[in-house]
Amino acid sequence: MKLVVDREDIRIDKYLGENTEFSRELITKMLKEGYILVNGKITKPSYKTKLEDVVEIDDTYKIEQDINPVEMTLDIVYEDDDIMVINKPSGLVVHPGNGNTNNTLVNGLMYYTNELSDLGGNERVGIVHRLDKDTSGLMLVAKSNRAHEILSDDFKNKRVYREYYALLIGNFPSDTAHIDAPIGRSKTNFNKMEVRSDGKVARTNLKVLKRYKDYTLVSLVLETGRTHQIRVHMSYIGYPIFNDPVYVNKEATSFGQFLHSKVIRFTHPITKEQLEFTSELPREFNEYLEKLD
Repeated sequence: MKLVVDREDIRIDKYLGENTEFSRELITKMLKEGYILVNGKITKPSYKTKLEDVVEIDDTYKIEQDINPVEMTLDIVYEDDDIMVINKPSGLVVHPGNGNTNNTLVNGLMYYTNELSDLGGNERVGIVHRLDKDTSGLMLVAKSNRAHEILSDDFKNKRVYREYYALLIGNFPSDTAHIDAPIGRSKTNFNKMEVRSDGKVARTNLKVLKRYKDYTLVSLVLETGRTHQIRVHMSYIGYPIFNDPVYVNKEATSFGQFLHSKVIRFTHPITKEQLEFTSELPREFNEYLEKLD
């Protein structure tokens, strides 16, 4: 990932500690070992920033973490020897990171079974793709490495159908829409993505399901899988997702954005059977829709 410095005369380790997900201690190690370059060069942690410095971060840097199995209730929609389909609740982080090593889906999966693919490393066992912490709904988990390899290729080549339901703020004027807008990481806020001309291709298809006075319930189908893609695209077109704590300039409740992975359809990586699963909206989502009615 790349960052462009927007403040000068600050120690680089302090600046990155405030503008990335990494701790200052970890940043110091990454700087010394060449995992962070400033203007293409290895730099000391004491280096003072200059405006427009280009910082390149190799975020594949690994730190051995004590990731332990944790007992938790998993909503398993489907399971066989090679894959699982999980209905993830809003509020559950998918994999360890940013200081959270014990309260993630990965911890729960490790407690549930020892049969998980390890292609993603110890902190991402079984994880083929992810949902944001406050996005609920269906996601795939690989139990065998062969299944993981094939599913990863299917995601990469757009052979997995994913449909989301979202509640947008405002009355969307058209019945359908196609959003084709490239997405990249924000230059000013590491935790946000944004539409940028130099970003990666991102395409989302929208269909209106129901209109309320000040909101619109929509179905969204992804053609690509960029970080925060739906949330960024909806904000970009002026109809952000209700209760989004990052992309809406209003205080959000702890439930987070009203975005749910409703349908997933794919070819089983081993048996080649065509599979499709759906999940109901979370209770909080449904109750809010009932209030709007």
